[in-house]
Amino acid sequence: MKTKTSLILTVAALALSGSALAEVKIALVAKSLGNGFFEAANVGAQQAAKELGDVKVIYTGPTTTTAEAQIDVLNGLIAQGVDAIAISANDPDAVVPVLKKAMQRGIKVVSWDSGVAPAGRQIHLNPSNNALIGETNVKLAADALQALNVEKGEVAVLSATPTSTNQNIWIEEMKKVLPQYPSVQLVTVAYGDDLSDKSYREAVGLLKSYPDLKVIVSPSSVGIVAAAQAVKDQGKIGKVYVTGLGLPSEMAGAIKSGASKSFAIWNPIDLGYAATYLADDLVKGTATKTEASMGKLGKVKLDAEGEWRDGQAVCLRCEQHR
Repeated sequence: MKTKTSLILTVAALALSGSALAEVKIALVAKSLGNGFFEAANVGAQQAAKELGDVKVIYTGPTTTTAEAQIDVLNGLIAQGVDAIAISANDPDAVVPVLKKAMQRGIKVVSWDSGVAPAGRQIHLNPSNNALIGETNVKLAADALQALNVEKGEVAVLSATPTSTNQNIWIEEMKKVLPQYPSVQLVTVAYGDDLSDKSYREAVGLLKSYPDLKVIVSPSSVGIVAAAQAVKDQGKIGKVYVTGLGLPSEMAGAIKSGASKSFAIWNPIDLGYAATYLADDLVKGTATKTEASMGKLGKVKLDAEGEWRDGQAVCLRCEQHR
């Protein structure tokens, strides 16, 4: 009898131990794989998982920047039975039905960087203040024109995809402040789909279609590198400057060649870190409708649509090279 009791207690203890050690599986879904911005975000996500101790981050995404490819990835994650999905969306609306299905099955959903429509997620994390990002891009263009000694010059935007939530918002914010920067003459917006080869071709096309073009602004970390390479290859160094949002590690060559003098960044590592904490908060039920935790980065206040609208301006800074 004593042996039987001991065995029961041992089994019970193991069951409790297994429950305590159960992993929370959080899928960090990028717009596409092979993008340095999202790879950096994954570094932050893995840091958060290590701090939390009971979280496993599954970093994944499509190989192409399309909603269809991302939906395939999401269906796979639902089949795996992950606990949460943290996604940077290729299309804010197209992914809603599959994410609704995920939520119906108890999977928590956070969007970050490029948002999902409110019906398809519970929380959205902006990387920074959208108005700040928009104006910063225009100011960088104005600074580039000044460096070229141009009083008023043609400026083109090289964006990611036409359906990219964050890119479209930033471009709208750029247009709002254009009257404050009379030197900036916006001539067109092109789309490189966050793919290096297409972004390069689009940048070359801009240089040929607009012979008086002075600045290319790319709010895409893929596009800015591709545009800088196009400027170099087309012999436009010192005649056309490239600026926008980029990563220092990827922009070193552009700075050295002179294709770019300044660009803006925020910390994608912090973004991935924060998204993981928010997803974990939802899974464990510690997030409320108005507040959630980002670990060492502090707490966020959420609006009625579960969005953090006033991201910290300190996440955005300019790298200048004179």
